[in-house]
Amino acid sequence: MTLNTFMCCLLMVIYSCPNKTLMERSTTLNPSEMIRPSYLKSGDTVAVIAPAGVLKQNAEVIQNTKSLLNSWGLEVVFGAHVETTAHHFAGSDRQRTSDLQWALDQPNIKAIWCARGGYGTLRIVDDLDFKRFKIHPKWIIGYSDVTVLHNALNNLGYESLHGMMCINLTEDKVAIKKSTETLKAALFGTLTSYEIEGNIDNRTGDTSGPLVGGNLSLLTADLGSNTSLNTKGKIIFIEEIGEYKYHIDRQLQSLKRAGYFDHCAGIIIGNMSQLKANTPSWGQSIEALILEVLKDTNVPVAFGFPAGHELENRALYFGRTIQLQVTKSKTRVLFVD
Repeated sequence: MTLNTFMCCLLMVIYSCPNKTLMERSTTLNPSEMIRPSYLKSGDTVAVIAPAGVLKQNAEVIQNTKSLLNSWGLEVVFGAHVETTAHHFAGSDRQRTSDLQWALDQPNIKAIWCARGGYGTLRIVDDLDFKRFKIHPKWIIGYSDVTVLHNALNNLGYESLHGMMCINLTEDKVAIKKSTETLKAALFGTLTSYEIEGNIDNRTGDTSGPLVGGNLSLLTADLGSNTSLNTKGKIIFIEEIGEYKYHIDRQLQSLKRAGYFDHCAGIIIGNMSQLKANTPSWGQSIEALILEVLKDTNVPVAFGFPAGHELENRALYFGRTIQLQVTKSKTRVLFVD
């Protein structure tokens, strides 16, 4: 082969395989290609980092986290800046990025547990490098503000865990029992299904697809970015806390206008917690509000799944295909292996 012929072939390869953004990769990714980090076993190490808000009650949180993980036979290490305070955040953007990057890079760390949410992960997600993570994938665990990381991992083709965070371990142990039990089951690979009480407002039906989503405010904030989700053929989980109904409507309308619900396979509504009263009154239940936004879709909608900002926050595998069965009397979620 002559040098000119070789160069022509090389250019053809380059231009036929352009670099893809996270969102573009998600668009073309086959759900069966999703990579699952290894389940944990006794002796494995979990890293605890704080990618967003200040960790209050830090001494109690750290001790409770050690006690719980050690009782599961796991080792625990903490990011250098877990106890750092920088105004609103648990350290500067650079410090929080450094802690998360350290945890992503370490081959001996098998899971990364976010200490708390709040706000701040959105500020650092674009500075993260996932090259070493791809060599040694690990579970990333959290909810709320951690939605940004779940979306990033989904677009890269990796499963993650929506579940309780370390800050929740300061709550009543009985109240968080289901949260801790299901998190342990998810991490050790024994979580297979849920069956919960139904809701009169459920839109019934059976469907299947990869589970994606998280906190409504963060899903909306991600629109138009590399961490925006491709929801085609997927089942969307949504939860929220402390919002006015008109705020929730505005965010759902934003997702709708962006095509979020056009080709999805189903929707699971988690906790809609501590909703604020509108003045004047909104005039609808939260269920009626959501169903009105979704009136042009014809997919099952399950209300009241116990995940989000309540004490009972059951773990969910994001990125994994589920079978969803919705009736008025019950909702069943089966994780497909």
